[in-house]
Amino acid sequence: MQVFAVSAPGAPAEEITLPKPELQGKEVLIRVTHSGVCHSDVHLQEGAFDLGSAGELTFAAMGGKYPAVFGHEIVGTIAAAGPEATLQPGDTQYIVFPWIGCGECQACQEDRENYCPRGRNLGTMDIHGGFAREVLVPDEKYLIELGDLDPAWGATLACSGVTSYSAVNKVLPRGEEDIVTVIGAGGVGLMAVAMLKALGHKQIAVVDVSDENLESAKGLGATITFNSNVENPLEGFLAATGKKVAAVIDFVNNAGTSSLALGSLQKGGKLVSVGLFGGEHTYPTALLALQVFTIEGNFVGSLPELKALVELAKTKDLPVLPITERPLDADNLNEALQDLAAGKSRGRTVLTA
Repeated sequence: MQVFAVSAPGAPAEEITLPKPELQGKEVLIRVTHSGVCHSDVHLQEGAFDLGSAGELTFAAMGGKYPAVFGHEIVGTIAAAGPEATLQPGDTQYIVFPWIGCGECQACQEDRENYCPRGRNLGTMDIHGGFAREVLVPDEKYLIELGDLDPAWGATLACSGVTSYSAVNKVLPRGEEDIVTVIGAGGVGLMAVAMLKALGHKQIAVVDVSDENLESAKGLGATITFNSNVENPLEGFLAATGKKVAAVIDFVNNAGTSSLALGSLQKGGKLVSVGLFGGEHTYPTALLALQVFTIEGNFVGSLPELKALVELAKTKDLPVLPITERPLDADNLNEALQDLAAGKSRGRTVLTA
């Protein structure tokens, strides 16, 4: 089985051969046709997530093992199926849900596998991911038929799509005059802007440091845009909005953006923290109580949420983000990771077989 693996923290991906698995139960082997590149893949390749003064969370401490095969935005066809699987090999394309739990805990029993404390996520833990010619999926239930959706875009729904969908659902519904803010207009943030508009919200503010990204956000439905690369970002942002905001979804989630988010919230406001850029923030504890703030984390989404999102995409004219397609090989994978790390990517990059 040909995969593009990282052998150590910071190492580039290299093509290697692994033994083809012997399928059991409802396992399926997916022949990868499209594999999206996500910013969390950059953190995983680097080998750690920044935890501010608490240090860092390493890939090894998360249960990861080398050689590691990352990639969790996967579309493909069934190459082989286990003896208990009902789906069989063919040309039908499927989106793969990668956020797989232990199957036994309370969260898993409630179809919230993304909350599982012993998650076995494809491409992020000890199960190899989609930067490969083939990928083993533990159960056919994690396959969602692509239908007529564009497969490159469909692949991104498995992470950026379901992440933005889940985060947006944590802040809606809101009143017509309430401003919902999206911080970070990269691929996931732009998806959230499109989602807010598709779900009928009117007042959408977007914060980023790139004028090009902000223009993209306007095209997807942003009504207020603000470049935070200024001396006093909070003061400038409040001047742009004219008032404090009802909710913030922070797709960057570093010390600066989280402080901007909390400082801009109106009484009773909500901050949904999504990004993994790292760091920490401090905020007066008394004000958290007096202002009745809610801070909630968001880690991707559940299998039911991805199914709902795919149905939404099939029945509504959701705006499609800018997608760059490149052939699936080690050189293009490493270049895509480098571009993401350097902030050069616009929209999403999807590797195609």
